[in-house]
Parts: sequence; structure tokens; C-alpha cells
Amino acid sequence: MKQTEKKTSLEARKTSEDQVKLYNTISPLLHSAFNEVKEFSRKKQDEPLNLKKVKMINRLLEKAKEVLINEPTVDFLDILDEDDLPSNSDAVLTMSQFISAMNKFHNDHFHLNGWDIDGGGEWD
Repeated sequence: MKQTEKKTSLEARKTSEDQVKLYNTISPLLHSAFNEVKEFSRKKQDEPLNLKKVKMINRLLEKAKEVLINEPTVDFLDILDEDDLPSNSDAVLTMSQFISAMNKFHNDHFHLNGWDIDGGGEWD
């Protein structure tokens, strides 16, 4: 009986085509936004982000949560607060957690085909 439950749990974590497409779309955008905010943080870590930047970042973070919906890491991910604007350093911390969760998602679900050095592989 436990094997059946485990199999059902594993099947629930199987990636859908929509998750893969969304991952491939937002991952580079999330990394780019993270690098920008990290630069802001180096210059003025305690300065708050403006509302426009927070909304742009949150759109990416919400889409990342869609990708990660069946992953255990999703329970630990919060978007940025639009009412109490976060500092640059707070945004860096939040975004780095999302990037780590996205990297874990990729590592858990994308498998290379043998020794294929051209990046070929498949999602499970």
C-alpha cells in the first residue's frame, strides 16, 4: 500500500509541458531581474525598491510559483510585499530563494541523455 501511495506522490510531481515551457520562459528573466536588483543592493542595500519594480518582479515570482506548484519548496516562497516596499537586500534574499527552488526543480526533473554535450536531455 505504501508503494502505491509513493507512486501517486511521484506521479503528482511529474512535470507537465506547460510547466517546462513556463520554466524556460521565466528562468532567464528571473535571473536577469535578480542580477539587476543585486546591483542595486550593492550600491544601496537598505533603499526600498519602487512599486513598479516590485510589481514586475512579483509577476515573475508568481509565475515561478506556478512552475513549482507541486514542489515541496513552494511552501517557503513568498512574493514581495507591495504595501510595505522591500529594501533592495530583502528583494535579493527573496529572489535568491526562488532561483534556488527553480534550480532544484531543474535538477530534479531534467535529465541529460548520456554523454550528450550539446545540452540535449529530457524532462520527466
